[in-house]
Amino acid sequence: MSSTEVERAQKPRRRDAQERRDRLIVAAQREFATRGVDASLERIARDADVAIGTLYRHFPTRLDLLLAALEPRLREFTEGSENALAIDDPWQGFVSYLENLFRVQAGDRGFNDFLSRRFPGSADTERIHDRMCREIDDVLTRAQEAGAVRPDITLADIVNLIWSNGRMIDATSATAPDAGRRQLHLMLDAYRAERAHPIPEPPMTEQQLYDAMVRLSTAP
Repeated sequence: MSSTEVERAQKPRRRDAQERRDRLIVAAQREFATRGVDASLERIARDADVAIGTLYRHFPTRLDLLLAALEPRLREFTEGSENALAIDDPWQGFVSYLENLFRVQAGDRGFNDFLSRRFPGSADTERIHDRMCREIDDVLTRAQEAGAVRPDITLADIVNLIWSNGRMIDATSATAPDAGRRQLHLMLDAYRAERAHPIPEPPMTEQQLYDAMVRLSTAP
């Protein structure tokens, strides 16, 4: 068989493999969005009409599949974050960043879970989370230096807000899907510098925060 004939024979196989991969991503997006990052991989494979072995050939780990499924959400989030960081007014940039974060969080339970947890075995997810933390630090610090946000708010306080909003999403998504936005703006009032009063409990350290996010990813 000539090299041209071999190439012609391989093209349908590559096309079939790409179609199976695309079906897996669509099924995973649907399942993760509905059930979160712990969704059944067997069900995803079944919905994509492929064998579970085929799923693992394309995506060796759950996190490989999750990142492929979340790619549109992550891109949407990144675009909104860049827009927020470009706003001249530090307070409005801070508000815009959090509104964008919670808007994307509310639309996808898998993304909600991803925001709330750490997966230390995955360099790719650690890189994404580290970038998000730097962005939060940047937008928060800028607003604090402008005197708009109380100086004792930390990254851990923002992550606590993400966790509480995630729980609200679970409770209200079917009946009051915008309830989390109200809660966000109530908290934003509490974050204003002129609202500041002494807080009896210090914020979590960075290590405590990291350990808590890892624990969420390993809890049964």
